Amino acid sequence: MLGEYFRLALIVALGALLIAAAITDLRARIISNRLNLAIAALAPLWWIASGLDPWPDVAVQLLVGAAVFLLFAALFSVGMMGGGDVKLLAALALWFPWQAVISLLVLMALLGGLVTVVTVIHHRITRRLGQPEIPYGVAISLAALWLLPWPTIS
Repeated sequence: MLGEYFRLALIVALGALLIAAAITDLRARIISNRLNLAIAALAPLWWIASGLDPWPDVAVQLLVGAAVFLLFAALFSVGMMGGGDVKLLAALALWFPWQAVISLLVLMALLGGLVTVVTVIHHRITRRLGQPEIPYGVAISLAALWLLPWPTIS
């Protein structure tokens, strides 16, 4: 029973960090390195609480995290993604099984389209100059919050 409370505490902590990421990205278009580091640093506790074996489970988590980082770092290098968004996605990939990471990316893309449309409309209504900066951390955070494995404690 204590293990379930610990898992729930980790999920609540991740949820709070995701909400903070969304809010800071919406307000300042920045997701802090500390926030991304906190999400990544809590992942090993999640692995332990979830009973993941070092081999192959943890190794797969690390591989998926590295793959997500490399993929989105390439998008960052061509100006299609923010650096904080890349780090947030890589940190989140450490939490979810690879199948859920694929769902996270698909849901993030769909929500990202919605965030982009809303941002562009707001940009035009307020008659701001220049290109709008899309707070993609909002889409990433919402997708991850949707996929969180909220356990039930009996």
